[in-house]
Amino acid sequence: MDKYRIHLIGLAHTKSTKEYSHCAYTQKILKMGKMMIDLGHAVYHYGAEGSDLQCTEHITCITDDEQAYHFDDKGWPEVSFDPDWHGLAYQLMHKRAIEEINKRKQPHDLLFCSMGNQAEVADKTQVLACEMGIGYTYTFSHHRVFESYSWMSYVYGLQYKNQSGCDGRFFDAVIPNYFDPDDFEYCDKKQDYLLYIGRITARKGVSLAVDIAHRTGRKLILAGKDNPAEPILKKDDLLIEYVGPVGPKQRSELMKNARCILVPTIYWEPFGGVNVEAMFCGTPAITTDFGGFPETVQHGKTGFRCRTLEQFIWAVEKGVDQLDSNYIRDYAVNNYSLARVGKMYEEYMHQLDSLHGKGMYELNPDRTELNWLNRWP
Repeated sequence: MDKYRIHLIGLAHTKSTKEYSHCAYTQKILKMGKMMIDLGHAVYHYGAEGSDLQCTEHITCITDDEQAYHFDDKGWPEVSFDPDWHGLAYQLMHKRAIEEINKRKQPHDLLFCSMGNQAEVADKTQVLACEMGIGYTYTFSHHRVFESYSWMSYVYGLQYKNQSGCDGRFFDAVIPNYFDPDDFEYCDKKQDYLLYIGRITARKGVSLAVDIAHRTGRKLILAGKDNPAEPILKKDDLLIEYVGPVGPKQRSELMKNARCILVPTIYWEPFGGVNVEAMFCGTPAITTDFGGFPETVQHGKTGFRCRTLEQFIWAVEKGVDQLDSNYIRDYAVNNYSLARVGKMYEEYMHQLDSLHGKGMYELNPDRTELNWLNRWP
């Protein structure tokens, strides 16, 4: 497989570091750097001062002082999950990224865009751009990687809703989110508490998680960024423990010991990475039965997908006792580890590189396998 040079764009309101673990987009950038470096590719990261990721070169495009100024001196861990994606901070960072990419770019380079607000960078550098790990709707590139077939179909439906039909696009792909197994400790001896990790918001199903705890009489630990606009938590609730946002070590500790993780997302979840993270610890996931979950949760093997409160309660009280934690861990490692998903990205990058030739008509007489879409088991 050829080796590629990747220009990877970070986010203006965070730093590409493990400590900002409650932002999935930040973590995808961080893990992409490690995944590509481990496979021998070159990675040039354009992001915030203080970013700490594996890359060939980090190029600072927004400083600590500039982040503090644009985000009201809150400090980057406290910045809103949903900042002004087209505001002055992003304009500044993207302007500098354009300048720096143009200094470094070479023929056949790839530009990996982490959000849909980076169209200007692609346009003004003219590097072949791919939106990696799409979990949003405002896409711009001709080459897109979605996190699930469910989300790809949803975005296609939105974009083609005023047309009579929807044609597929050969240079789009579905490649799942990816994780470093070393970030998660396996444990087969579980404690009797339920776990919820995510934004504390109604759309993530936190109220349903609280209801499940009350109905089963089990302690529920809630970890994640609170939303003052949605006062869901009650201070006098003895079954519920709110621990706030958690860093990587505490995240793994909570996951490995939990009876199960509850991910009862109400909206159309593009992927829902927290359920897969728990699986790396051998912990089953109890989720809703729509969005990306039918592609990640093997019902009755790695967890349960539910559509009624009664089903959630049964899964928590009886279902999880029937599951094999070793199998759950193996399923996660074999389908969602950096090593596995990296091979999928390599095949996709080879497809993109063929655009310098005949595109989908480019032949490869040296091919020995076509395993990139295979799943375990």
